[in-house]
Amino acid sequence: MEEPGAVDLDELRRQIDSCDEQLVRLINERARIALKVGALKSQTGEPVYAPHREQQVYERVTALNRGPLSERTIRAIYREIMSGTIALEAPTRVSYLGPPGTFSYMAALQKFGASIEYHAAREIRDVFLAVSREHADYGIVPIENSTEGSVTQTTDMFMTTDLSICSEAYVEIHQNLLAKGQLDQIRQIASHPQPLAQCREWLNANLAHAEVIETVSTAAAAQLAASDPTVAAIASEAAATIYDLHVLEPCIEDRADNVTRFVVLAHSFGKPTGQDRTSIMFSVPHRAGSLADALQACKDHGINLTRIESRPARKRAWEYSFFIDLEGHAEDPQVARGLEALRHRTHDLVVLGSYPRAERIRPVPREASS
Repeated sequence: MEEPGAVDLDELRRQIDSCDEQLVRLINERARIALKVGALKSQTGEPVYAPHREQQVYERVTALNRGPLSERTIRAIYREIMSGTIALEAPTRVSYLGPPGTFSYMAALQKFGASIEYHAAREIRDVFLAVSREHADYGIVPIENSTEGSVTQTTDMFMTTDLSICSEAYVEIHQNLLAKGQLDQIRQIASHPQPLAQCREWLNANLAHAEVIETVSTAAAAQLAASDPTVAAIASEAAATIYDLHVLEPCIEDRADNVTRFVVLAHSFGKPTGQDRTSIMFSVPHRAGSLADALQACKDHGINLTRIESRPARKRAWEYSFFIDLEGHAEDPQVARGLEALRHRTHDLVVLGSYPRAERIRPVPREASS
């Protein structure tokens, strides 16, 4: 017998239906307002995608959240709401290192949602070219990995194009051994050089006999494995689903805290949010202490550097370009003064972009997630 005051299943479902009616109405009302925003942006020439505004929305809705849904769930819901409204405001094309199933593809979906038009590029270089030639509005490329460091193909391309960084994202990377056949059938291992390096110890311990084949992407490796049962690919779990492969061994990366940072390429960057990062590139005079003098300018202006690396400058042998990430936005007064001082001590200083700092992922150790 039903207890007094108890609500039956049908009544609860009617309450959910009522909530859905209100949600759909309000989401569409929000979209209609966003269309007006898009019309104003069109008049002023502002880009449709505004990372600083995206950050404001995320911060506001997560602050409003009182549960039981998690902050991560609320952000995911709003990611798709904003994706849909961006697509309504203007057709938006995003280039990524493809084909579908790569970690770049996962980063693109995490950043732009499912309503955007995606274009797969064969190589990182092609992502840059697609945006430079306006075949795509934005591009997303990996720039560094917590295990293997800098993605040099990305860094080098900044020396040959005039694109900016307008946003960033962190993606937790789990490498999986995928194949059509069984483990004892595997004669070749295929993947992009970065995942191969991230799984070096596991491969040496478990498949030392297998020939290693480098591919342009993890998804290209999955495609290869799908056509030959003696080939295994190192790729994402999503690639296994897309290319109908078995996960022979999950999470074969040598370090559990394996995270890749991606950056979004555009023709401009956005406004300050108060929680920003700036990326710059420069070279220094060929004399003793010139790099130390340049970095002293940052110290003198209280600028915190979060990443520094060098790459061959491609102009003259044994000369280098330096890439630096620092805290703050180029328009922040303190950062602006520091960059001006730095400009007088360096050659060819370029601000690659200022953009909202993405939240760093703290991966769950394998033991805790098993």
